[in-house]
Amino acid sequence: MNAIDMPTDVAAATRTEDLLAAVRAIAQGPLAERAQAIDEGAYPADLLHALGAVGAMSAHIDQPGRPGNYMDAIAAMAEAGKVCGATAFMMWTQAAAALYMDASDNEALHGDRLQRHLSGATLGGTGLSNPMKSFAQIENLLLKATPVDGGYRINGTLPWVSNLAADHYFGAVATVEGEPGREVMFMLRCDAPGVTLKACPKFSGMEGTGTYAVQCKDLVIGAEDIVADPCKPYIRRIRGAFVLLQCGIAAGIIQGAIDSMWKVEDQLGHVNQFLDDRPDQLQAEFDDLLATVARLAETPYDTSDAYFLDVLSARLAGGELCLRAANSALMHQGARGYLMSSDVQRRVREAQFVAIVTPAIKHLRKEVAALCADTLPA
Repeated sequence: MNAIDMPTDVAAATRTEDLLAAVRAIAQGPLAERAQAIDEGAYPADLLHALGAVGAMSAHIDQPGRPGNYMDAIAAMAEAGKVCGATAFMMWTQAAAALYMDASDNEALHGDRLQRHLSGATLGGTGLSNPMKSFAQIENLLLKATPVDGGYRINGTLPWVSNLAADHYFGAVATVEGEPGREVMFMLRCDAPGVTLKACPKFSGMEGTGTYAVQCKDLVIGAEDIVADPCKPYIRRIRGAFVLLQCGIAAGIIQGAIDSMWKVEDQLGHVNQFLDDRPDQLQAEFDDLLATVARLAETPYDTSDAYFLDVLSARLAGGELCLRAANSALMHQGARGYLMSSDVQRRVREAQFVAIVTPAIKHLRKEVAALCADTLPA
């Protein structure tokens, strides 16, 4: 019996197992060997191409013979994230860029251009950190768009954009000059005239994520790169899917932390039993959270506020559990986990990144509070 002849649920399970097995082979092989180097600054372009080739960053997008499945994409990220949180993060940026292109009404972003992205032949990221914070009234939009014949002229600088290199691209948003409240979203090509990538200050970890400040000086964006104009209705349509995908980063780091606690249980369990957040307790809590994420992954394009509140709450729970699990893993491993070469020590810094990357824990709590306030009776 081949996959075409199987009942839908069985065929889907087979494809999921094949996908995760392929990702696991990369994660536990070459990725595990280079996780420390990636943390210290080595950008793993070849591994990202390989992950793309097996479908690890495109599983959420409908393709011929394989409907999109958001939980598969999240699980693939988690499989890599158990070994290297930085790589899981870059997988999310690639998956988010795929979402932007696929969900756009602009046919110029589909076809071969989208397929090359889905296969990992080309790589891209997401510059929506600033827009998300702007829409939440945390900061102002940093890119300005001036209408010109056939498109826009873009000026401004984004301080942190990841998964970039000279031949990469990412989704960005600019406010349209002279039209308050209107923004345009577009794919920004890093090799376009007027674009400069500038090195960021050294981070405490995850240095190999291809993160740069992006300066735009009179960059001209044509119709072929427009994702949505205006973009607020489009953002509402994809916001749940965008945030939900991030759960894969936290999931990998959490499971990796729990696994590292079990590794020392036979030797240190007699004293570790006195610690809080034991591995069996964390695993039960994590499994409950994964069940919630799996339910939400069934309807990623639900535009209701109630659904988005549930997504934000799941993402918030993941960020908070990430911090607890990573810290507890360090406590369980003791001095060996404090070595700079330890994956446990690295995972603490990865968990801190999950807590501060947009939407950060404080941002999520702000949005959750606002949505909860809107649902209260007058």
